[in-house]
Amino acid sequence: MADKLAAEIIEKIKTHSEAGGSEITPETELTALGIHSLELTEIVFDLEEAYGIEIEMNTVEAWNNLKNVGDIVKAVRALIEAKG
Repeated sequence: MADKLAAEIIEKIKTHSEAGGSEITPETELTALGIHSLELTEIVFDLEEAYGIEIEMNTVEAWNNLKNVGDIVKAVRALIEAKG
């Protein structure tokens, strides 16, 4: 079962995905949801605003590290803890 942060992030991802009614879990691949660079950028902006964090997305490596929903949750959680 996803924790509160994961559940909130999944809800934000749902608004940008093509998943329809499919269940989204931390293991769900972003490409399976129809999320590509533009949608991912919008999700990142939503998350930055919601949690008062800055997600560094300037490098190709950063984009390539975000393969599934769990990767986004892990990155956001680390930034929130670092800010704390």
